[in-house]
Amino acid sequence: MPLEVRLSAFMDGEMSREEKEELERLIASDPDARRIFDELKHGSDVGRKAFDEVLKEPVPLALVRSIKSAQPPKTRDPSPRPARQSLKLAPTGRQSLAAALILFALGGGIGYFVGMQPSAVPAAAPVSPAQAAARNWLDDIASYHRIYSRQPRHMVELQASELDEIAKWLTSTVGVKFNFPDLAADGLVFQGARMFIAGGKPVGQLIYKNLDGDVVAICFTKSDGTGDEDGDFNETIKDDISIVSWHRNDATYAVVGPSSDAMLDQIANRVSSEI
Repeated sequence: MPLEVRLSAFMDGEMSREEKEELERLIASDPDARRIFDELKHGSDVGRKAFDEVLKEPVPLALVRSIKSAQPPKTRDPSPRPARQSLKLAPTGRQSLAAALILFALGGGIGYFVGMQPSAVPAAAPVSPAQAAARNWLDDIASYHRIYSRQPRHMVELQASELDEIAKWLTSTVGVKFNFPDLAADGLVFQGARMFIAGGKPVGQLIYKNLDGDVVAICFTKSDGTGDEDGDFNETIKDDISIVSWHRNDATYAVVGPSSDAMLDQIANRVSSEI
């Protein structure tokens, strides 16, 4: 076999002990063999790193929700099936080198075509003050939720047992009258409440938690009279945070939780009718 193939098999441990010892002596004594081995090893490292980066890509939200909402298959009588040979998914040295070269070529090609595009690109439409305020409000909600949802001992300022105090405090501070939605049917238990600032305005937050420890919060603030029509739901994804927001009766509401929660829109629908 060609030396490159033998060295690739050597790197993957796919040879006998005698062949391994022979190639070790060859690499130690032959500069050309050592150079080829180093190139293959470098290509293998680059390919594995590129493959690891692909594995780090987040799973699309639509796929996560379809998996979580899928119905289990109907049970059937088990029937014997012939055993299948297991597939080895670990890339070999040559495969890793090929993957690295392909990724390099694709990157260069994309850069070339992008560079060849006309430089005159139409400017993006200006953002209105209402759109900017809504964007800032959602950004602040996501940032606060990302912090407080990971603080089990300091998640709330008032406990769930202090319903009267929560109602008086948030109503007088935020300026929005509200009820405490019962989300037990969604597997959520009320934990308490807090107040923070988002978009430059005070925001009330009712915090719930499920049995898995995931935190889902209801946010509400006084609306300035601009934005979407009453009742329209808008879903926004901020990395690992999902927000479903809507306007009603001069107030803006939002349900915020992990982006992997496939039921967040249903929870928001229940909250809108109970809060």
